[in-house]
Amino acid sequence: MTSNVEGCELCGLAAASKVVANDKFSVILANEASYPGFARVIWNEHVREVSDLADEDRLLLNEAVFKLEQAVREVMQPLKVNVASLGNVVPHLHWHVIPRYADDAHFPAPVWAQAVRVTDEAVLEQRRGLVPELKRAIERTFAKQ
Repeated sequence: MTSNVEGCELCGLAAASKVVANDKFSVILANEASYPGFARVIWNEHVREVSDLADEDRLLLNEAVFKLEQAVREVMQPLKVNVASLGNVVPHLHWHVIPRYADDAHFPAPVWAQAVRVTDEAVLEQRRGLVPELKRAIERTFAKQ
């Protein structure tokens, strides 16, 4: 298991876009224009599966995903939060935490499905306006130990 594998998209994102980071993981806000508040927890070691982690690291990762979900819910006030770990395209352990709304382009399907509507731009702008507050909430949530 290694860290910062050259050419790994997630290693690059974790290095460049971190909101919170420690020796085990980074938390980033994804730049997804249609999904403001979309965030990820990226494990620093380049591993493929949660089952590759030691017990204490699995618990730490789970707690990080939980804390991120709390911050997203607090600020973004979504109808639902999707939490997913796929890694089919980039086999580097990470979790997506995505606020979902009844008016988002893909709801109720996953964000990677075919879009079924266009979300009103004014609504998206209002949600994008919450992202700086979300960043502060993430920092605050992870500062609590």
